[in-house]
Amino acid sequence: MSTRSKQNVVIVGAGYAGLNAWLSLSNKLDVKKHNLVLINPRPYFTHFPAALRMATTAEGKLEDKILMPLIDSKYNTGNKKLIIASVTSIVEQGNEGGHLVLDNGEKVEYSILILATGMGWDGPLALPDTKAEAVGVVTSWREKFAQANDIVLVGGGSIGLELAGEIKDLSSTKNVTIVHSQSQLLNGTYPNSWRTYVGKQFASRGVKLVLGDYVDDLEIREGRIKTRSSKSIKADLVVPTRGGRPNTKFIESLGDVVSPSGTVRVTPTLHIVGHPRIFVAGDIIEWKEQKQAAKAPNHALVVVHNTLVLLGLSKKAAIPYKGSSELIIITNGKNGGAGFFDILWGISIGNWLSSLLKSKSLLVDMTQKSLQFA
Repeated sequence: MSTRSKQNVVIVGAGYAGLNAWLSLSNKLDVKKHNLVLINPRPYFTHFPAALRMATTAEGKLEDKILMPLIDSKYNTGNKKLIIASVTSIVEQGNEGGHLVLDNGEKVEYSILILATGMGWDGPLALPDTKAEAVGVVTSWREKFAQANDIVLVGGGSIGLELAGEIKDLSSTKNVTIVHSQSQLLNGTYPNSWRTYVGKQFASRGVKLVLGDYVDDLEIREGRIKTRSSKSIKADLVVPTRGGRPNTKFIESLGDVVSPSGTVRVTPTLHIVGHPRIFVAGDIIEWKEQKQAAKAPNHALVVVHNTLVLLGLSKKAAIPYKGSSELIIITNGKNGGAGFFDILWGISIGNWLSSLLKSKSLLVDMTQKSLQFA
């Protein structure tokens, strides 16, 4: 896609950050001067906070609610263009932009580029690019969880914990073991006292915790797996539930801008260091904060404002990203959970309020409305 009469503002990634930026820019760009191009490998948006429940049960038909289609009537109209493809490289051309090379051979010019490619996942969160294939994978996981009796989850962060809660909702008699590398669940962002509370809450449902240990080989042998410390655990299903990997491989084409962990080095104004026309938002930014969908609107606000400044559509100064408060709610099935809000003296919440705020609804309706799918 090449346009000489108009400048292309290109967003790569239709996740929480990318769609928040798209929604804001769609109302603020000059339609006579600018195109708004959205590139995503999938023709749908995934509401990941509900994906673990979707993978364990057919109840509620969540696949029809959280795999939200990117429809042409909204994203392919007027000065807006949706391209279903993956980016393989970025080619800069002077100080006025450059072009993207796609996996289908197409080249897409950009004046401003916003990268919001999110994370790649293992286990039940690893969904294919077509919705039909994604539903097939979900159905397969449901069958695995239904048939398994001794399930080992490798990773005791939010994914492992929330999946454990969903499995216990599926059947309280299933044996669930979480193996986590740290001496307490989650990570040091949160107070040890609260992490201990979370552990006790899940243990009260019969979830076994193996802390300070690793599983290097996920293959089951003779009905068991072994940890790095040679602990033997009975298993008929092993599920990787570690954190995600930043989808940033193609960004390495810009040079030394990607950290060893895969995140992208950014300035306070959220453009890539040394590349003032390329902004980054969402989970892939190198920033000392937890990777959460709730932070995406704050990233998008900064990126959109600074894009408008760069395009000459705003006379205000560029603004920095100042970080976001650390807030987390871990679901424990539909009726339980634990939360911690790093405000004031640090506020923690238990089952009832966690269920009210997140566990029952998984924020599905709220997300549909905020991203204008409903």
